[in-house]
This record gives sequence, structure tokens and C-alpha cells, in this order.
Amino acid sequence: MRRLLLDAANWFPAWVLGAALLALWHPPLFAWFSGPWIVWGLAVVMLGMGLTLSVEDFAAVVRMPRAVALGFAAQYTIMPLLGWSVAKLLSLPPAFAVGLILVACCPGGTASNVVTYLARANVALSVVMTMCSTLAAVIMTPLLTQWLAGAYVPVDAAGIFLTTAQVVLAPVLIGLLLHHKAPRFTEFVLPAGPLLSVMVISLIVGAIIAQNAAAIFTYGAVLLLAVFMLHGGGFVLGYAAAKVFRYDDSVARTVSIEVGMQNSALGAVLAKTRFAAEPLTAVPSALSSVCHSLIGSLLAGWWRWRG
Repeated sequence: MRRLLLDAANWFPAWVLGAALLALWHPPLFAWFSGPWIVWGLAVVMLGMGLTLSVEDFAAVVRMPRAVALGFAAQYTIMPLLGWSVAKLLSLPPAFAVGLILVACCPGGTASNVVTYLARANVALSVVMTMCSTLAAVIMTPLLTQWLAGAYVPVDAAGIFLTTAQVVLAPVLIGLLLHHKAPRFTEFVLPAGPLLSVMVISLIVGAIIAQNAAAIFTYGAVLLLAVFMLHGGGFVLGYAAAKVFRYDDSVARTVSIEVGMQNSALGAVLAKTRFAAEPLTAVPSALSSVCHSLIGSLLAGWWRWRG
């Protein structure tokens, strides 16, 4: 059963793409999943991530500090600046520009750990990088979003900080506590965690696309181009950054995946809660989830094939 659940979770890109296409074809299938459902859904995903962590994982930062520091710096420099640059280059409407910058300022996505495994890269390093960027998101995401998106619309950095703490930091810490204080419960629920996370993220993506289907049909081409440029650039520049510092191919692949794959679900939640007056702000995050999952999976397949 555990193997079956894991295999189903490994089809993450197919689940997300399927949800996106179904939402475009028949929006009512996903439109019901809105408001607090999206917020609580992401909290469940982050709780699942917390359950997989242990105190020993934090000690791993000490064992590979340079690689972790490189991934962290690349995550919060390459992606935010790419998001801002692409928005400027394509002259995106303000709502879409803010949405693209917002998702670019989010931490690495949990799906990156699965893709790193498929790419035969450094899974331990990937987990530590995701953990560090996620915990730092409480500070980095509000500050970077205010700095880069403030020219488009007023940005409530304090509000973004509060929401990020509620839906990211608190669930992760609760999961970490359960991991140590309730090991039997953790062992029982952990096998279903990855698939549950995949299902919830797919629901979030489907819901946002369903609620903005008309706008996607109107602006779909330029939005897809913007999101593809963001994530494609992230994968390439992340790999290049590791090579500049002379890391081996395993570390370079890991940094590439961590930089290229964002926590798009967090971007969607922040957009829905903190930019409610501009509902289209959430659309880039939904498309981002589909795009980085497909690029990451194809890249992992290529690296795996090359050995």
C-alpha cells in the first residue's frame, strides 16, 4: 500500500495538469474550493511537510553550510529578480505582474524533493534547502514582494507576514512537534502524506483556474510565456550558479530544482487573502504550479536517462 501511495504521488505533474484542464473545461468542478478551503488546504500541506522533519534535519545545515547557503541565496535573488524582470519585459497588466512577482518571492516547493529524487540528485540537500527557504519565507516573502511589487499596487507586508506565519510556519512547527512527540501517529499518517499534498495542491490550482477561466482564455498566451520564462530561467540560472562555485553535478541539479520550483500554493493563498481586490493576482500562481511541475519532471527524466 505504501508503495502504491508513493507511486501515485510521483505523478504530481499529471494530477496538477489534469486539474487545470478540467477546471478550464468545466469550472464548477473546482470553483467550490475557495475562500478558507484554500487557506486550510495549504496548512494541511505544510503540516505534512513538518511531519517529515526532525531535529536531525536542522543539524544537516551544519554539515553542508556552503551548499545550503548557495541554494538559499539563489532562491531569494534569482527568482524575485526574474519575476520582476519578466513582468517588465512583457509589460504585464498590474494584477498579473504582482502575481508573478509574488510567486517568484515564495520559497521552494515541497514537490522539489520528489523531483530531486527522480533526477538522482542530492535528496538530503533538497529537503534541507526547502526547509530553510520555507522557514525564512515569513520574513523574505513579504519584504521582497513589497520591494519589487510595490510600484504596481500597495503591498501589505505585515499582512503577508501574518498569513505566511499562519499557513506555513505554524503548521510546519506543529508537524515537527508531532514527529517527536507522537511517533506512532506520525508513522501511521506519513505514507498518505505525499498523495494528500498532491491532491490538495491540485484542488487549489483547479479552484483558482476555475474562478478565473475567462481571464485565462483572454490572456493565456502571455501568462504562459511569463510563467515559463520565470521557471525556465530559474532552472537554468540555479544550475549555472552551482557550477560557478564548482559544485558537482548532483549538487548543481539539486540547486537548479530548488530554485526553479516554487511553493505556488503559498503564492495563491497570499494572492487570494492579501490581494483580494485584484482576484487575477492569483492566476500566475496557479499556472506556475503546472509549469514548474512539468518542466521539473521533464528535466528530471532527462537527467535520469543521462545517468
